[in-house]
Amino acid sequence: MIERFQPALAPIAPAFRPWVLAVVQGLLPLLLRLRIFPWLPAAITAIEVEGDDTLAHCWHRFGSGQARLVLAFRHVEVDDPLLGLHLLSRVLPRRAARLGLNLGAPLHAQFLFDRGMPLWAGRPLGWLLASLGGVSLRRGRQPDWTALRQARQLVLAGRFPFAVAPEGATNGHSECIGPLEPGVAQLALWCVDDLRQAGRSEEVLLLPIAIQYTYRKADWPRLARLMTKLEAWMGLPAPAQSRSLMAAADALVGDRTGDAVDGPYGRLVRISEALLDRLECLDGSCSGMAFTRGGLPRGPAQPSAKTVRLSWRLEQLVERCLVLAESHFGCPSTGTTAQRCRRVEEQSWRWIYRDDLPPRQQLSPLDRALADRAAHGAALAALPMRLAETFVAVSGSYVAERPSFERFMETTLLIHDALARIHTEGLPARPRLGARRARITIGTPISVTECSRGLDQAKRRQLLASLSEDLRRAFEQALI
Repeated sequence: MIERFQPALAPIAPAFRPWVLAVVQGLLPLLLRLRIFPWLPAAITAIEVEGDDTLAHCWHRFGSGQARLVLAFRHVEVDDPLLGLHLLSRVLPRRAARLGLNLGAPLHAQFLFDRGMPLWAGRPLGWLLASLGGVSLRRGRQPDWTALRQARQLVLAGRFPFAVAPEGATNGHSECIGPLEPGVAQLALWCVDDLRQAGRSEEVLLLPIAIQYTYRKADWPRLARLMTKLEAWMGLPAPAQSRSLMAAADALVGDRTGDAVDGPYGRLVRISEALLDRLECLDGSCSGMAFTRGGLPRGPAQPSAKTVRLSWRLEQLVERCLVLAESHFGCPSTGTTAQRCRRVEEQSWRWIYRDDLPPRQQLSPLDRALADRAAHGAALAALPMRLAETFVAVSGSYVAERPSFERFMETTLLIHDALARIHTEGLPARPRLGARRARITIGTPISVTECSRGLDQAKRRQLLASLSEDLRRAFEQALI
């Protein structure tokens, strides 16, 4: 937990270093398979790519000066950038050689990254991302013109294509696409305008790239051990498992109500409800987590089905967390959940990372103490928002709709993250859950130039929503 105020949170300027890219590309097989950093799940042992012909042809058009290229990646897990590096450094060169296309070297893309990443993962990560050509974006600063101007210039005239994640952040669900932000479409549309003003004729292409993870083996015993860990963490007794976990899983399709308390779904519901009970009943005695005593109201008008009620309780908890944090910082409760989280984060940073104060050694002891108290209070007040951020992608029906091993693992891991974040600051280290395979699907390129041709300003605003919907459909069509 932050105890003292910090220096101003300055942008990290992109400074592409080819030798850093070469080193990372050389280490990529190890980075994919081994856990180099505690917050990186890794263990990706197989990668399948569909549509690499499309990527090669788009890249050739970019390299030959016929088009500017914006890559719109799905953002499921923190491993996604590693898959992007694999796609560009391994898959794309092989496909281009088979097609007889000369794409030049190195094959790389510059990108946006969250300025907060080096705060929880360490300053070296910020240096590494900047050395790979990344542009740091303060997501809560509306807008972050410094980052947007850099990104806009790179989309227009950068040496490489530009990559953006329309979801803005990971959601931990391979089969559930989060809300898409309009930023990627806006960058592409700005590029159309900038090209026209410069008298250039390149076409602007927006290329959707979907990512999905599956486990190579459905290791139900490992899932059971993770659930046992969560139960112990919350002081719950482990259920007497009268059936084998595999047998319980086989019977799961016909039992989605959670009645089989020793089965994986029953245990997941039990863990979820226990966690919600604890969080709903916290009161002001716990600094930074001041919920109303007695929890959420439980009247006859509330949903009765277990999965529906669980979803409802999760939604109410997320809302309560956000309202609590917003009330502390004086933020309006408007916009999407992601926008509200970013707004609270930005306000907390203003009290923690002080650009309005001189260096620490120049302050009087009293001023230092007051600034430290304010920073510590802001960090505590932001904790409910962090919980909301963890739970926002969790759905009470995600597993029940299709009780696959992947959905069980994804949901259980998000609960693990929530518990770990209560105990520690930053992104928690996730348990190893077995080898995974990744599937990358390159969709059909969208010509933003053609879409925007002849539209007036009002219709161009509608185009942003339309382009985001096109990306969503492309991501959904790629799901298997």
